[in-house]
Amino acid sequence: MGFVSLAAPASAKESAIYTGFFSRLAVGGYDPVAYFTKGQPVEGKKEFQTRWRDAEWRFASAENRDLFIASPEKYAPQYGGYCAWAVAQGYTASGDPQRWKVVGGKLYLNYDDEVQRKWEKDIPGFIASADRNWPTVLDK
Repeated sequence: MGFVSLAAPASAKESAIYTGFFSRLAVGGYDPVAYFTKGQPVEGKKEFQTRWRDAEWRFASAENRDLFIASPEKYAPQYGGYCAWAVAQGYTASGDPQRWKVVGGKLYLNYDDEVQRKWEKDIPGFIASADRNWPTVLDK
Protein backbone atom coordinates (compact mmCIF):
# COMPACT_ATOMS: atom_id res chain seq x y z
CA MET A 1 0.00 0.00 0.00
CA GLY A 2 1.38 3.42 -0.95
CA PHE A 3 1.54 6.58 1.09
CA VAL A 4 -0.85 9.45 0.55
CA SER A 5 0.58 12.93 0.56
CA LEU A 6 -1.64 15.91 1.31
CA ALA A 7 1.01 18.49 0.61
CA ALA A 8 -0.85 20.73 -1.79
CA PRO A 9 -4.44 21.81 -2.12
CA ALA A 10 -6.37 20.08 -4.93
CA SER A 11 -3.79 20.39 -7.65
CA ALA A 12 -2.09 17.93 -9.93
CA LYS A 13 1.33 19.11 -8.86
CA GLU A 14 2.76 18.88 -5.35
CA SER A 15 4.33 21.93 -3.74
CA ALA A 16 8.14 21.98 -3.99
CA ILE A 17 8.32 22.29 -0.18
CA TYR A 18 6.33 19.88 1.98
CA THR A 19 4.22 21.81 4.48
CA GLY A 20 1.21 19.63 5.12
CA PHE A 21 -2.34 20.31 4.02
CA PHE A 22 -3.41 22.97 6.52
CA SER A 23 -0.08 24.69 7.06
CA ARG A 24 2.63 26.64 5.29
CA LEU A 25 5.26 25.56 7.83
CA ALA A 26 8.27 23.79 6.39
CA VAL A 27 9.84 20.96 8.43
CA GLY A 28 6.78 20.97 10.68
CA GLY A 29 7.98 24.22 12.27
CA TYR A 30 11.33 22.74 13.30
CA ASP A 31 14.56 24.67 12.84
CA PRO A 32 16.42 23.16 9.84
CA VAL A 33 19.71 24.76 10.92
CA ALA A 34 19.60 23.02 14.32
CA TYR A 35 20.05 19.58 12.72
CA PHE A 36 23.51 20.78 11.71
CA THR A 37 24.43 22.92 14.73
CA LYS A 38 22.80 20.92 17.56
CA GLY A 39 22.61 17.49 15.93
CA GLN A 40 18.93 17.14 16.80
CA PRO A 41 15.50 18.50 15.92
CA VAL A 42 14.69 21.75 17.73
CA GLU A 43 11.34 23.48 17.44
CA GLY A 44 11.45 26.87 15.82
CA LYS A 45 9.81 29.99 17.21
CA LYS A 46 7.36 32.22 15.40
CA GLU A 47 9.42 35.31 16.21
CA PHE A 48 12.35 33.85 14.25
CA GLN A 49 10.85 32.99 10.91
CA THR A 50 11.32 33.74 7.24
CA ARG A 51 9.64 32.83 3.97
CA TRP A 52 11.45 30.89 1.28
CA ARG A 53 10.00 29.03 -1.68
CA ASP A 54 6.43 29.82 -0.66
CA ALA A 55 6.80 28.27 2.79
CA GLU A 56 7.33 29.58 6.32
CA TRP A 57 10.55 28.46 8.00
CA ARG A 58 10.96 28.78 11.76
CA PHE A 59 14.16 28.88 13.78
CA ALA A 60 15.20 28.57 17.40
CA SER A 61 17.21 31.79 17.22
CA ALA A 62 17.81 34.87 15.10
CA GLU A 63 21.32 33.52 14.44
CA ASN A 64 19.94 30.31 12.91
CA ARG A 65 17.41 32.28 10.87
CA ASP A 66 20.20 34.48 9.51
CA LEU A 67 22.35 31.43 8.65
CA PHE A 68 19.42 30.00 6.70
CA ILE A 69 18.69 33.27 4.89
CA ALA A 70 22.34 33.46 3.84
CA SER A 71 22.36 29.90 2.47
CA PRO A 72 18.94 28.21 2.39
CA GLU A 73 20.04 25.40 0.05
CA LYS A 74 22.66 24.38 2.61
CA TYR A 75 20.13 23.87 5.43
CA ALA A 76 16.80 23.03 3.80
CA PRO A 77 15.99 19.33 3.74
CA GLN A 78 16.54 17.54 0.48
CA TYR A 79 13.53 16.91 -1.76
CA GLY A 80 11.66 19.79 -0.17
CA GLY A 81 11.26 17.91 3.10
CA TYR A 82 9.35 15.03 1.56
CA CYS A 83 10.34 11.54 2.65
CA ALA A 84 13.66 10.72 0.99
CA TRP A 85 12.82 7.00 0.70
CA ALA A 86 9.45 7.72 -0.96
CA VAL A 87 11.07 10.07 -3.49
CA ALA A 88 13.56 7.28 -4.26
CA GLN A 89 10.57 5.01 -4.95
CA GLY A 90 9.04 7.57 -7.33
CA TYR A 91 6.34 9.20 -5.23
CA THR A 92 5.97 11.69 -2.39
CA ALA A 93 5.10 11.19 1.26
CA SER A 94 5.41 13.51 4.20
CA GLY A 95 8.77 13.86 5.90
CA ASP A 96 8.75 13.61 9.69
CA PRO A 97 11.11 16.11 11.38
CA GLN A 98 11.80 13.48 14.07
CA ARG A 99 12.97 10.91 11.45
CA TRP A 100 16.06 12.51 9.95
CA LYS A 101 19.69 12.04 9.05
CA VAL A 102 22.43 14.35 7.81
CA VAL A 103 24.41 12.60 5.07
CA GLY A 104 27.19 14.29 3.13
CA GLY A 105 26.28 17.64 4.66
CA LYS A 106 22.64 17.40 3.55
CA LEU A 107 19.48 16.89 5.61
CA TYR A 108 17.10 14.05 4.72
CA LEU A 109 13.72 13.32 6.31
CA ASN A 110 11.77 10.06 6.33
CA TYR A 111 8.11 9.20 6.79
CA ASP A 112 8.39 7.10 9.97
CA ASP A 113 10.71 4.69 11.83
CA GLU A 114 9.92 1.72 9.59
CA VAL A 115 10.61 3.66 6.41
CA GLN A 116 13.78 5.12 7.90
CA ARG A 117 15.07 1.60 8.65
CA LYS A 118 14.45 0.66 4.98
CA TRP A 119 16.21 3.83 3.81
CA GLU A 120 19.21 3.18 6.05
CA LYS A 121 19.84 -0.19 4.35
CA ASP A 122 21.15 1.58 1.22
CA ILE A 123 21.36 5.32 1.81
CA PRO A 124 23.73 6.03 -1.13
CA GLY A 125 21.56 4.00 -3.52
CA PHE A 126 18.34 5.61 -2.35
CA ILE A 127 19.86 9.10 -2.56
CA ALA A 128 20.99 8.40 -6.14
CA SER A 129 17.52 7.16 -7.06
CA ALA A 130 15.78 10.08 -5.33
CA ASP A 131 18.13 12.56 -7.05
CA ARG A 132 17.07 11.08 -10.41
CA ASN A 133 13.37 11.31 -9.47
CA TRP A 134 13.51 14.86 -8.08
CA PRO A 135 11.74 17.16 -8.92
CA THR A 136 9.72 15.34 -11.61
CA VAL A 137 8.13 13.21 -8.87
CA LEU A 138 6.15 16.35 -7.91
CA ASP A 139 4.23 16.11 -11.19
CA LYS A 140 2.75 12.68 -10.40
